[in-house]
Amino acid sequence: MYEEHSLFEKPTDENAKIWRYLDFTKFVSLLDRRALFFPRADMLADPFEGSYSRANVALRPTVYKDLPKESLEKMFEQHRTLSREIRRFTLINCWHIGEHESAAMWRLYLKSDEGVAVQSTFARLADSFRDCAEHTVHIGKVNYIDYETDWLPEGNSFYPFLHKRTSFEHERELRAIIQKLPVADGGGVDWTKELFDVGVYVPVDLDALIESVFVSPTAPTWFGELVRCVTRKYGLEKEVMQSQLGQDPVY
Repeated sequence: MYEEHSLFEKPTDENAKIWRYLDFTKFVSLLDRRALFFPRADMLADPFEGSYSRANVALRPTVYKDLPKESLEKMFEQHRTLSREIRRFTLINCWHIGEHESAAMWRLYLKSDEGVAVQSTFARLADSFRDCAEHTVHIGKVNYIDYETDWLPEGNSFYPFLHKRTSFEHERELRAIIQKLPVADGGGVDWTKELFDVGVYVPVDLDALIESVFVSPTAPTWFGELVRCVTRKYGLEKEVMQSQLGQDPVY
């Protein structure tokens, strides 16, 4: 179920468009399972997922200057363990925020012409989790900072997953995040536990989630017809359109 969280920043307009770019296999999986896949954070391509900035390391002695040195060293070691291990217990589903489809996102996320973009909104995404009782989902915008010079907020295990390096600003990312700590039988945290494999499929209401489906701008006509056929077959009555980015120019 979607739940608001003070650390998660919504788009100014909750009906702002968001996009998820998928190859055809993943699109069919979405329709068939009626679920979004949330991979573990440590399975994502960016090795900096869940990490802090170099500025944090440099500034911590100053920020926490009132604590005894022994307490600082113990706190920093616990912090490093938490940051390293929590990635296996944090699940992330990513979307692109934009009023229009993105040529860069088509190129970045699709390795062939046979792909689709699912268009939704923040409000639709949040509403689509309403019948999911097993997981609590938080949704918010990613903040982009310089990991050499900028302080990344501390004190909550969500912070590192709501920040990325400035070199990723073009993604304009909105994240749906699930985080579940491995609680030990006698209390506390047991990092040896395995709660997830590589991720989880989270059930969604597809009618609530999907506003439109766009076919890749370079896809052949037959592929667009296939996407329409498969969409109807799975009972999803949504408009399937060819991307306008593939239109011929006018002189």
